[in-house]
Amino acid sequence: MSLNLEPVQTRLGPTTSYADAFGDELEAIYGRGVHDLPGVVAALNEAGVRPADGSDWTEQTLTGELAHLGAKEI
Repeated sequence: MSLNLEPVQTRLGPTTSYADAFGDELEAIYGRGVHDLPGVVAALNEAGVRPADGSDWTEQTLTGELAHLGAKEI
């Protein structure tokens, strides 16, 4: 039995350029070994990738955005 990795299997449509940039930056941050919430928030702010409203990231806005982007319609 072969296993297939399909990371977009829950996607309901094409991603936005914002979601792509946000995901790319998260992958880069995790790749540098930053895995704690405060560290990820700080790294996102340093990188200049901002939430949709243009403000700085906080732990609350990051967890909210992750929940929003990970939600699927039922």
